[in-house]
Amino acid sequence: MKKILITLLLVVSGITSQAQEKQTWYKDINKAIEASRQEQKPLFLFFTGSDWCGWCMRLQNEVFKTPEFTPWAKEHAILVELDYPRNTPQPDEIKAQNNQLQQMFKVQGYPTVWFVKPTVKEDGKINLEQLGSTGYLAGGPSVWIKSANEILKNFVADPKPAPVVNSKKANSKKS
Repeated sequence: MKKILITLLLVVSGITSQAQEKQTWYKDINKAIEASRQEQKPLFLFFTGSDWCGWCMRLQNEVFKTPEFTPWAKEHAILVELDYPRNTPQPDEIKAQNNQLQQMFKVQGYPTVWFVKPTVKEDGKINLEQLGSTGYLAGGPSVWIKSANEILKNFVADPKPAPVVNSKKANSKKS
């Protein structure tokens, strides 16, 4: 009887795990911008210290890794993790990119989430229009998502997706 219960439990937990959607987190801002422009969704820039920031880990566990967040994120944003680890090695180009974005958005504390809309100017440069920012909010995924939805009211999709022009630098523009 115990074997049947254990087997049944393993089967049910395996089915549940497979039913959960997987999140796609970009690390390269240029690839994320391309996806954002194609899918007509804002960028979700998550500034985090993944291996040392307790509040970042808490936000991940209480919100981002929940079944409520995954479908919301898939529908509403392109996820980008901008990590500032202390003990985990990163490629130099990712470090440089993340430092540039940290300065651009004047991020001074972690976790910080910026919602931005990439727009291509006539000269081919990409601007990141700031829609709003948030961080850790107590109350779990429903409270956090409600706050994020308020910020996303500022997002207006382009009438027609414009072709992406590769640019090494993105400029920040406050709305």
